[in-house]
Amino acid sequence: MSNRTIKCPNCSTDIDVNDILYHQLENELKQKNIAEQKKLKDEVEAKRTEYKQAFDTLKVQQEAIKLQQDKFDEELKKATQIQLKVEKQKLQVSIKKELEEEQSDSIALLKKELDEKSNQVKELNKSKAEIEKLKREKEEITSKVQAEAEISLTKRLQVEKQLIQKTADEQNELKLRQKEEQLKQLQEQLQIAQRKAEQGSMQLQGEVQELAIEEYLTDKYPFDVIEEIKKGARGADCIQIVHTREVQNCGKIYYESKRTKDFQKSWIEKFKADMRDKGVDVGVLVSEVLPSDMDRMGLVDGIWICTFEEFKGLSSVLRDGVIKINHARKIEENKTDKMSLLYGYLTSTEFSMQIEAIVEGFTTMKTDLETEKRSMARIWKQRDKQIEKVLDNTIGMYGSIKGIAGNAIGNVKALELPYSDIEEEK
Repeated sequence: MSNRTIKCPNCSTDIDVNDILYHQLENELKQKNIAEQKKLKDEVEAKRTEYKQAFDTLKVQQEAIKLQQDKFDEELKKATQIQLKVEKQKLQVSIKKELEEEQSDSIALLKKELDEKSNQVKELNKSKAEIEKLKREKEEITSKVQAEAEISLTKRLQVEKQLIQKTADEQNELKLRQKEEQLKQLQEQLQIAQRKAEQGSMQLQGEVQELAIEEYLTDKYPFDVIEEIKKGARGADCIQIVHTREVQNCGKIYYESKRTKDFQKSWIEKFKADMRDKGVDVGVLVSEVLPSDMDRMGLVDGIWICTFEEFKGLSSVLRDGVIKINHARKIEENKTDKMSLLYGYLTSTEFSMQIEAIVEGFTTMKTDLETEKRSMARIWKQRDKQIEKVLDNTIGMYGSIKGIAGNAIGNVKALELPYSDIEEEK
């Protein structure tokens, strides 16, 4: 926009026409805006006054409505109470009438039941009276029967007692002989049983000694192999195959256990034959009883014979000898007199001294064992006497009862003679 200026006629100052117009327009707009604001304010005040008046009117109307509502509620409450009271009275009358009708029916029913119960009680009392009467009659009859039975039993017992006494007097002599014969048979049976027990005990003792030998060798010589000869197979009890840490199979030692009352020389030949079959170097016969010409262990026909107490030391010496001979055999592999080495060692002074030392140690043990054996024999004999005493008393008691009661007592076969059974069968 180009500048439009004019000069003041008074002061000759340039005046911008646009500024003047702008200020005039601005003043006009301000005046107009102020007028509009005042008008708007007046309108707002008028509306506010109008709204206030309407609100006051509404408030008055609400209060009037509330008063009407309270009045209506009060009237409704009164009417409801009156109606409830009337209905309650009607309901009470109806319920009372129904209860009276029901009670009258219940009373009639209860009265009827009471009459029936009364009749039943009368019948029950009548039945009780009859039962008591029957009980008394039954007790009287029972007492009478028992009394008669007692009298009859007493008479029968007297008769039976007389018969038993008479029979006992007649059979006393026969009974005495029967007792003597039975006692003799029992003693024979006891002897047979004792022999059987001894045989079984000896067999068991033999097996125990065999196991003891095997267990001792296994525990004492862990490097060795202990081969058991099975039951029923030909041969002795076990073979000890000697091993060392350095050398395997140094030799074999053959063991056989015997635990009998008598020593039999035939054992030696059989044992030697078994050794030849097995290819064994040394044989040891462990026996509870030594030959009659030996009081301690020794070598008989190439077989070592010893007791179980002596076996432990002897096994160590023989094993050491087998190891030494095997060592000598290895050194002199090509020599033909290998058996002479074994014989030379077994007959040497060193070996004899070792055996003597072992025997001295086990002799004391054997003495102690004999003492214990005699003590056990004494205890066994004492038990045998006690059993015999019990049997004698039992036989006497049985004979006495049999003599009194006769055949009423059942027979005990172990206490009767064989011909008694034959007579009973006839």
